[in-house]
Amino acid sequence: MGRERVADPHSGVELAPSLPVAQVAIDSPLPHLDRFFDYSVPKSLDADAQPGVRVRVKFSGQDLNGFLVARAATSESERLVPLLRVYSAVQVLTPQVLELAHRLAARYSGTVADVLRVAVPPRVASLEKAYVLTARERGAAGARGTADPGAPVPGRVAVPEPEPAAHPGPSLFTGHSHAEEFLAELAMGASPKAVLQSLSGYGPHSWHHQLAQAAAYCQLSGRGAIAVVPDLRDLELLDAAFAAVLPGGSYVRLTADDGPTLRYDNFLRILHGDVRIVIGTRSAAYAPVQDLGLVCCWDDGNELHIERRAPYQHSRDVLLLRSEVENAAVLMAGHSRSIESQRLVATGWAQSLVAVRSVARTATARVISTSDSYEQEHDPLASLARLPHRAWETARAALASGPVLVQVARTGYAPALACQRCRDVARCTECTGPLMQGRAEGSAAVLTTCRWCGRAETSFSCPTCGNRTLRALAVGASRTAEELGRAFPSATVISSSGDHIKTVVPDRPAIVVATVGAEPVAPRGYAAALLLDGDSLLRRESLRSGEDTLRRWMNAAALVRPARDGGVVVVTAEDSVEVQALVRWDPTGYAEREFGLRHELGLPPAVRVASLTGAERDVAAFTAALELPEAVRVIGPAPLAGTRPPGPGPDPDGAPDYRALLFFPYGIAGTVTAAMRSLKASNAARRVGSPVQVRCDGVDVI
Repeated sequence: MGRERVADPHSGVELAPSLPVAQVAIDSPLPHLDRFFDYSVPKSLDADAQPGVRVRVKFSGQDLNGFLVARAATSESERLVPLLRVYSAVQVLTPQVLELAHRLAARYSGTVADVLRVAVPPRVASLEKAYVLTARERGAAGARGTADPGAPVPGRVAVPEPEPAAHPGPSLFTGHSHAEEFLAELAMGASPKAVLQSLSGYGPHSWHHQLAQAAAYCQLSGRGAIAVVPDLRDLELLDAAFAAVLPGGSYVRLTADDGPTLRYDNFLRILHGDVRIVIGTRSAAYAPVQDLGLVCCWDDGNELHIERRAPYQHSRDVLLLRSEVENAAVLMAGHSRSIESQRLVATGWAQSLVAVRSVARTATARVISTSDSYEQEHDPLASLARLPHRAWETARAALASGPVLVQVARTGYAPALACQRCRDVARCTECTGPLMQGRAEGSAAVLTTCRWCGRAETSFSCPTCGNRTLRALAVGASRTAEELGRAFPSATVISSSGDHIKTVVPDRPAIVVATVGAEPVAPRGYAAALLLDGDSLLRRESLRSGEDTLRRWMNAAALVRPARDGGVVVVTAEDSVEVQALVRWDPTGYAEREFGLRHELGLPPAVRVASLTGAERDVAAFTAALELPEAVRVIGPAPLAGTRPPGPGPDPDGAPDYRALLFFPYGIAGTVTAAMRSLKASNAARRVGSPVQVRCDGVDVI
């Protein structure tokens, strides 16, 4: 093939004089197409058809997009189809990101194309043309010795040129064990790994300022950094902190919320080395940063870090694999500690950056549990009331000095209803969906509607006892705000939930009612916080309910002023290990205990887990065909909770989903995931049965 100049005798296409074969990764979700395909390179496309560019190819009668990943002199195929088009000469896929995509696809039993769809943002043609034109002009000017690296790019958003790196200032990690050594190693160009427990969510010593300082220390060594956060609210806080610590123009944001043009412009700036520090949400983990020296992940226990499309990769794992590919330092940070991060510490892979007890006591709020013996003795009804007397008194006293945060579990007004007499769940007469109460927009009237079909229920009658009155099984943020407004008539009530989530609230007396994860920041901290509905959070049917509840509590408690400034946190939940960990402010001890228990029981993350979901027959056949090693523990298949109960029905497509769980040690994980990936491709090629969804290490699986 390398000696011929024509790819197809009938086409008459003249080929590139050297390396006439292009290896292309096709953009297709089909598992059996997860490999490289050879195409010939026409001479007219030779200059632009370089590794990393986007191309258009003919495949099985269709025109498909893909990435050119390599050029070769020969091919095993005797007759090749020529490339149809090279979209631009911009090499958007770097070798490091391609290697990362291969490792992620192998770890999650997915396809490289699915990973690349997230890693490389959609192109904006006008920006690419401007960059190609500017690069050529700079190249021509460089040949004449008159190049201007700072020349503006037409159509690009104007940004300041990076200023020289400066010393990041006094350490914000004072009192954290091993933190000073970690920062010193970063500045010297080493690649340490660490898990940080941050104490504050506001002010100059907050977590976002700590991450910014870590990136600044990495910049001293001439290397780049990436910091990934769960959502846009955290990104806004991180953006402000980076602007305060780093030189102007030395970093960019990378998030889909900024729109396709700004996002792609920032991506191209990173690709061309204009900036080497990136902050953003999930997709920022793939940013093509040159000389990457540090990857950071904030609050890795947050489910928003999980990609919602196959192969459902987690930002934490993306960054950990990337650190291996590019030998970069790692910083996993949070107010609490995920069990996955604890595993990194327990295995010795990462060191623990934890504040000593004396520092933690002075930097955090006082935590009061209404379930302890002292509170129960003074208020015997505290366990029955949603807002115990201690919580009410704390809020009343704190309102004199600042805002008070009230954390609730649910949005809405009354998201779950039951019969007042027999306590049976109230359901819609049309679709049997659960009934709920809410306020119509622009009206004070409370309406009862179905949560599934939206039908209004005006004449409820319990099918069990005939009673016509309803009671709330759960109280949402809207009703909580309404009740607190009546309890404190002189106080302003601010709601942050649903579609109206706030990032910051003013530093003045107010009651801020927020759902978990939607707590705004008060610039000088909250005077107090009331953590309600703790029991409902702990009772969720999940292996991670306790870990996740403690994480949410600590994220809210970290927004409160230290005890020395009068900050108080009241948690209203029954006594549990999670409550005790919050009272002691000891998330690392809780994580150590949980990891030890899961190691004894053989549960994730002490082992890896894969879930196989689909029709019962297909899941059973898929599991049997895997020929798994004896060390793999298989549970199921069993009906998946939340689907239609098993049994005959008129609609064959309405059959319930079944799921099988595979638990396997890390030592054989590569073998198991490779077998699942291979079987998926084989079944898809032979069209055997219906597709089976494969998810690895899903935190919402068990």
